[in-house]
Amino acid sequence: MPSPTQRIGQWHEDRAQGLLRERGMRVLERNFRCRLGEIDLIAQDRDSLVFIEVRSRSHDRQGNAAASIGPRKQQRIIRAAQFFLLRHVQYQSWPCRFDVVSFDGEEEGEWIRDAFQVPSP
Repeated sequence: MPSPTQRIGQWHEDRAQGLLRERGMRVLERNFRCRLGEIDLIAQDRDSLVFIEVRSRSHDRQGNAAASIGPRKQQRIIRAAQFFLLRHVQYQSWPCRFDVVSFDGEEEGEWIRDAFQVPSP
C-alpha cells in the first residue's frame, strides 16, 4: 500500500500525464526504475523521446518545485535515461530531451521543455 506521500506523487504524475496528453504527447512509460535512478514519465513528442521529472511543492519556503531538481538529481535521471535507451534500441537514434512538470501549491502544472541537458564531457 502506498504511503500518503507516494499517493500525492502518483496524483501529480496523473495530472502531469493529462497535461502532456492534452498537448499532443504520447506517454510510453511511467515510473521507469533501474538501479541507476527513476524516470517519472517517458513520452513521445512527435519524433523526440522525452524524459520527464514531475515535481510538486505545497509551499515555496525552499523555492519552487522545479528548482528542487539539482545537479545530482539531474545526473540520476540522465543515467536512468541512458539505461532506458540501452534496453530500448528502437529509440537510440531519436533526439532526446529532459522536461519537468512542476506543481506549486494549488497552481496549474508548469511544463518546462528542455529543463536541463546532458553535460558535455
